[in-house]
Amino acid sequence: MHGWVTHPRSVYWGMQGASVEAVRKAYAEIEADPHRDAWLGRLDGEPVFLAETYEPAHSELAAHYVVGDGDVGMHVLVAPPAPGAPVRHGLTSAVMRAVMSFVFADPLARRVVVEPDARNEAIARKNAEVGFEVERRVQLSDKVALLSFCTREAYTRTDPAPPAHLTPETMAVAHRRLVAKAIAEFSHERILTPERDGDDGYAVHGHRFQARRYGLEHWVVDPESLARADGEPVDAMAFVASLAGTLGIPDRLVGTYLEEIAATLAGAAWKHTHERFTAPDLVHADFQAIEAAMTEGHPGFVANNGRIGFGLADHEAYAPEAGRPVRLVWLAVRKAESAFTAGDGVTEDALYADELGADTLDRFAARLRALGLDPADYRYLPAHPWQWEHKHAVTFAPEVARRSIVPLGTGPDSYRAQQSIRTFFNTDRPDRHYVKTALAIQNMGFLRGLSPAYMRATPPINDWVAEVVAGDDTLRDCGFGVLRELASVGYTGDAYHRSGFASAHQRMLAALWRESPVPRLAPGERLATMASLLHRDRAGRSLVAELVAASGLPAERWVAAYLRAYVRPVVHCVLRHDLAFMPHGENVILVLDGHVPTRVFMKDIGEEVAVMSVDRPLPAAIERIRIDVSDDVKALALHTDVFDGFLRHLAGILDGDGVLPWERFWALVGECVAAHGADHPDLRGRLALDRPEFNHSCLNRLQLRNTLQMVDLTDQAGSLIFAGTLANPIAGR
Repeated sequence: MHGWVTHPRSVYWGMQGASVEAVRKAYAEIEADPHRDAWLGRLDGEPVFLAETYEPAHSELAAHYVVGDGDVGMHVLVAPPAPGAPVRHGLTSAVMRAVMSFVFADPLARRVVVEPDARNEAIARKNAEVGFEVERRVQLSDKVALLSFCTREAYTRTDPAPPAHLTPETMAVAHRRLVAKAIAEFSHERILTPERDGDDGYAVHGHRFQARRYGLEHWVVDPESLARADGEPVDAMAFVASLAGTLGIPDRLVGTYLEEIAATLAGAAWKHTHERFTAPDLVHADFQAIEAAMTEGHPGFVANNGRIGFGLADHEAYAPEAGRPVRLVWLAVRKAESAFTAGDGVTEDALYADELGADTLDRFAARLRALGLDPADYRYLPAHPWQWEHKHAVTFAPEVARRSIVPLGTGPDSYRAQQSIRTFFNTDRPDRHYVKTALAIQNMGFLRGLSPAYMRATPPINDWVAEVVAGDDTLRDCGFGVLRELASVGYTGDAYHRSGFASAHQRMLAALWRESPVPRLAPGERLATMASLLHRDRAGRSLVAELVAASGLPAERWVAAYLRAYVRPVVHCVLRHDLAFMPHGENVILVLDGHVPTRVFMKDIGEEVAVMSVDRPLPAAIERIRIDVSDDVKALALHTDVFDGFLRHLAGILDGDGVLPWERFWALVGECVAAHGADHPDLRGRLALDRPEFNHSCLNRLQLRNTLQMVDLTDQAGSLIFAGTLANPIAGR
């Protein structure tokens, strides 16, 4: 840095002739200043630029203009080229955009302020490129400066080039993969019926392809083999639109479903373009690197990456695959108009102290007092930055204006968005809790809100489930655990709640805290989302095959260990406690030891768990989780949610990669279920889990029927759609 700031090209940086110690002291002062920050920028790992950001209200600029809320001051210095190094054309322009995008990634940043030396014509040109407009000259202590401003909107208008991931080549890959999945899953759900086409292929709806076909009517379609009979390029949008009647999409929702397909294509293209880790890399990657590397989303749903409401900048800032740090926006909400519910061992004040720290709480309280408000009248609610900007500040503008909702700024910690999009993991303090926020985007059949009323029961539900799990010897022996959602907060003082009419607007201001699994790891253990077992990288290599190889175990032993950690607890919970989870890949976190899954954590308890019994005693506060269903539907907690929903995909990957044959995989599943029965003779045969067939519950049919809300959350079992039966892969084993 000393070489950079004292270089003759950096004359306007104001540090010509400075010693190394002087530079060190200057940046130590910036580091210690709560109103200034310095940032080092890298290109392919090499440091190439320096940026400084500051609060204009705490600079000498405050004497020269009226500082606005959301103003951010900025300086940029690009490293001078090393002697003899080739010139990097366009580097300064790219750096300017990188820094501007970095600043505007904070949703509270509304305008960037710069004050370059009036003689610095080169930086003036670069400022103009990204949207700065000069307001006037001002005399500062060390220079005559051009006071200049760039709003978020002005910056956005300067970069109209097509996004890097939206190219014909990349989109062609996305189209092929999505049509291959659509053919596979719509055929699995008996919406489409492919016919044999010669000795080596199939045909359906004007498309020819090659595929492997397994039990459970599981299809693995080769995307590269896809070809349209009319010779036109494979097109997922055209494929779905032409099938709208066959798929049963209501006329009024065809456009909405197509928009989710388009967004899913865009997300796939982005992931394909920006893939950072191969499957071999992920074998040794940490929890959050694996979380961000997932490319598929839900393995069954075709339109699984809609995120309707997010723009390009939102995707870059908040999508889990982007892997960007996010600072949550904190709101103060009046206690009299909100609700906070805590689980066992949790108090409101202690939660805030542990999650925010004394300094941040003091800052929040000072902000309230500066507005003439009493901090004792308020509690704190974490919000998704997108939600604050697009919903809270607009849809709840009257509540913000009357100070029932008060924005306090961002919190101290950086988070990363998880696969569930609205849940955040604390990367600065992994021991602190996940935060799940309301997010009013349309994604995979739902608007992703959180209901304050519904969440009042969430901590008690989690306490009860955790107590059941902790008190069961079999579950403890499996190492099975749940991540409690231990506190919830929601605002209800708005007109939407007072109106008495149910609407999505009543699910826009709420959050909950969920335990982190990190403090519960033993030395040598690491974490991975179970969804990662279905992951393939851009070259087609599967992570599960790499894990099996890295473990050094025979594939059968690896799979048996995994089934004991995952399937055995699910079976036991259903048979012993009438307790059903939603144990799909994103809801289960694997604990790996030596690259082998040895135990699991189940999450998303409050919204997904069900007690399938009318007789089992339950606390009155959690009565909503009770459902009255037949034994056939009870068994679907294993047959549909585990066998059909996840294991058929895993079995297809292991077979296709030559790791473990399909039949042997299901023999191991049957052995796992049988071993549980042998260990618990009083439960064996209770739901006939090895029956010859089971009802074929279809996920895509739910979304196709109503892509805005595919099930009634108050009667999920009653919302199911069946398409005959499936042959049980463990029958007779």
